[in-house]
Amino acid sequence: MGTPLLNLGAWRMLDGSGGGVPLQLPASHLVTHGVVVGMTGSGKTGLLTVMIEEALQQGVPTLVIDVKGDLPNLLLAFPSFAPELVAPWVEAGGSEDGPVSERARQLVSERRRSLGAWSIGERELARYAAATSVRVLTPGARVGELVHVLSSLEHRSPRWDTDPDAARHALGAAISLVLRLLGRDADPASSREHVLLSVLAERRLLGGQNADLAALMQDVLEPPIAEIGALPMNAFLKKTKRRDLAAALNTLLASPSFASWRQGMPLDVGAWLTPADGPTPAVVVSVAHLDDEERSLVLGVLLEDVLSWVRTLPGSSQLRALIVFDEVYGFLPPHPANPPTKRPLVALMKQARAFGVGVLVATQNPMDLDYRALSNAGFWALGRLQTDADRARIVDGITDGHARADGDAPLGETLKRLAPRWFVVRNTHARCGPILLQPRDTLSLLRGPMTRIELRAALARRETSASVASQLSLATGVSP
Repeated sequence: MGTPLLNLGAWRMLDGSGGGVPLQLPASHLVTHGVVVGMTGSGKTGLLTVMIEEALQQGVPTLVIDVKGDLPNLLLAFPSFAPELVAPWVEAGGSEDGPVSERARQLVSERRRSLGAWSIGERELARYAAATSVRVLTPGARVGELVHVLSSLEHRSPRWDTDPDAARHALGAAISLVLRLLGRDADPASSREHVLLSVLAERRLLGGQNADLAALMQDVLEPPIAEIGALPMNAFLKKTKRRDLAAALNTLLASPSFASWRQGMPLDVGAWLTPADGPTPAVVVSVAHLDDEERSLVLGVLLEDVLSWVRTLPGSSQLRALIVFDEVYGFLPPHPANPPTKRPLVALMKQARAFGVGVLVATQNPMDLDYRALSNAGFWALGRLQTDADRARIVDGITDGHARADGDAPLGETLKRLAPRWFVVRNTHARCGPILLQPRDTLSLLRGPMTRIELRAALARRETSASVASQLSLATGVSP
């Protein structure tokens, strides 16, 4: 069996020659990771969605980290061109725009025509809808599915028996999250409170118990051990400070807003990405509803779990899973900034390829990215960039300031002339140099960021659409 191919759209040379040739990217090329860059309006989200859809069609489970609220649009991949499926997502306009039903028919007609240009018809829509399963997880909010963000602390993982080092990293991230919520030093290497909670929690977890916060609070007040390292307990952390820590933990436990962070499914990326009942899973972790600090904390814990899971996998040169991070700006900054997301992201960019897991990151703000980490990426898609500084940063990052994109034309000049929905693609696996890519139209209806109400409606209608997809697959003879 050959390497699965991702049909991204059509490509041509940088001088415009050779137009309309399909670009089929071997899925294995994403094992060495990818970066998509482009300003607002460049078509970055569309290309990212196409890459996710193509990976899912090839049976590659995908974890999507959504910061802006755009990628729950993956729920809007309808199994047919029926106007009634699109109508709820047509914005109401003035009387001159006509009724919603008429505008829905117009939108469906446009989609039928635009997707048809890429040889995508109703049969392909039905196949995709039946073969994929999209879930949206919303940590800390009862919009999508709740996630127990502290499950690596409060629920004992089997990793303590099979891979205690991975379990320890996940535990450390969860304790760091708790301490940051308390406004305390969360550095695992320097914080005595972090060390104390880690030792007490690990004692319970290695002993086959859970380490929920209430139990840890009691252990802090009345330690079941006499020493930490080579120091007596009271010399390591005085009793008064332990009482202060216990009181802070109790306040956190009593907070109604914190309760939802400790409810829902366990944080277990490996289980999320394991196909069930046939369809390929796409799991969207949406943190658009959180503030900046909460996003960083939650995603730090999530990425530590991703890293722990990746390290349990056998080696592979084929793409077995894809991790997509849309808008990585602020989460992978250069030295000396060190948010909770940076360590696991850098480690994934360096190590995940050996296990067949690709990382695809995207941003519209390339200036504040750690290019030492992104230098591991083998696939780059560069959209329109507004400023000279952005273009120079990209050129320096991927060419060391020496290579040129097309004869005597600097890559920066090529990026400056790009029209919307066009990208310069640089693939280190390809024998040719950079090319131009026009992505195909998305199977999913892209309507922009979703509100909480819209997301709830999309999740409810997804169940109906899945049922319709099954019926259509039986009627057309297309199996998921």
